[in-house]
Amino acid sequence: MPQDLPLIENILDLGFGLSRRTKTSYRLREGSAPVEGLSLVIRDAELGVAGTISYWPLAVGAAATPALLLGPLAVHPERQNRGYGRILMAASLKRARDLGHGLVLLVGDAPYYQQAGFLQVPVGQLDLPGPFDPKRLMFMELKSGALAAAHGLVLAAWRRT
Repeated sequence: MPQDLPLIENILDLGFGLSRRTKTSYRLREGSAPVEGLSLVIRDAELGVAGTISYWPLAVGAAATPALLLGPLAVHPERQNRGYGRILMAASLKRARDLGHGLVLLVGDAPYYQQAGFLQVPVGQLDLPGPFDPKRLMFMELKSGALAAAHGLVLAAWRRT
């Protein structure tokens, strides 16, 4: 909801710092709108918005294999370690699967995202337009075999159309 945007931006600033927009994952979001129906918030009586998750359309390689970029996922520091992030991920990934999406990518903390079923992308299979740690590039197949079809440079979907 539009009225949530200032609260969401505050949570993102608290979680990732003011320099967050310089990260490669933000480059992948530029010029795109979040995927309809997959941006969720979790509400709290005291804070209003206590957590947020979004997904962005991607295209991988010369074949423009469709994928989603998960992120940012953030929970207000006063509400962390309560399972809010896992709740947001589970609900949004179910929606993404129900909508027919096949592949989700993210750049993030492997131990955290592995708990949700994400795996490390094999080194060298995918590349991002900017600096990133290949050990933090993770995927989840919502359709079996979706990663096998994805090779090469990951870009915002609009850049491949």
